Amino acid sequence: MTKAIRMERTGGPEVMQYVDVEVGAPGPGEATVRNHAIGLNYLDVYFRSGLYPQPLPAGLGAEGAGVVEAVGPGVTEVVVGDRVAYAGRPNGSYAELRNMPAETLVRLPDAISFETAAAMLLQGLTVQYLFNRTIKLRRGDTILFHAAAGGVGSIAAQWARALGVEMIGTVGSAEKAALAKAHGCAHVINYNTENFVERVKEITNGKKVSVVYDSIGKDTFTGSLDCLRPLGLMVSFGNASGPVPPFSLSELASRGGLFITRPALGNYADTRENLLAMAADLFAMVESGKVNIDINQRYRLADVQQAHRDLEARKTTGSTILLP
Repeated sequence: MTKAIRMERTGGPEVMQYVDVEVGAPGPGEATVRNHAIGLNYLDVYFRSGLYPQPLPAGLGAEGAGVVEAVGPGVTEVVVGDRVAYAGRPNGSYAELRNMPAETLVRLPDAISFETAAAMLLQGLTVQYLFNRTIKLRRGDTILFHAAAGGVGSIAAQWARALGVEMIGTVGSAEKAALAKAHGCAHVINYNTENFVERVKEITNGKKVSVVYDSIGKDTFTGSLDCLRPLGLMVSFGNASGPVPPFSLSELASRGGLFITRPALGNYADTRENLLAMAADLFAMVESGKVNIDINQRYRLADVQQAHRDLEARKTTGSTILLP
């Protein structure tokens, strides 16, 4: 038997239970991974709350790093003893031991620890596709990135600086503003004390930005549209404040023919070839020192309920991991 988090129903943090589970031998195409570190992401809250549906009872968690302990028939992607990490479905990383589709595992460079890998893979791959494939950012671009002191935002600020992109970040406190600035934000807006739309206009001398990256959702959506210059791109990739309410497409026309997209990691890491190429790009950024991964919170797996409470209360900065 091994320990894992299971939920019988959706709801608040209390639905996550720390229980004994049986992990059988890996099936065809599967590998058994013993997690050494597990990533905590706001995506997990969406599944736990029921915003993103999944069959119940279910596990939770989309990211982890550890060692391959066994492989099933037909597996060629990894071998026993490999140090690996993974991000994305199937859910179930909140566990000491689990079986995974081997094609979703990426081998870790020696220079990247389990904790660093678990703290960065999902968030780092997100930034990789946001900046390289959702739209290809160029030196001199000016962008707005919400939640700039969070896990994704912290990586994005550093990546933007490396690209020569001027990133305006929003945060919710003076402490988070200092973190975002230290990571490379050219300008930081505290949305609790400033009107972020008006500040963006001031910072850009009325030109506004070419791209907005919005993981907040309901509370910032309309304001984000108002920060875009004509023909700008709105990238909605999260719902931390709740889902975006229905809106008329004419809103895009009236603001200058805006574009909008709702991407997800699975859209881009849709083949093993794409996954490995994206991971290699991310690992290179980290190994070069251009992107540092800040693990600012660590919780025991058994304390996952408190971890979720802190995450939802926006008490966390940078990346957060769970330790089995």
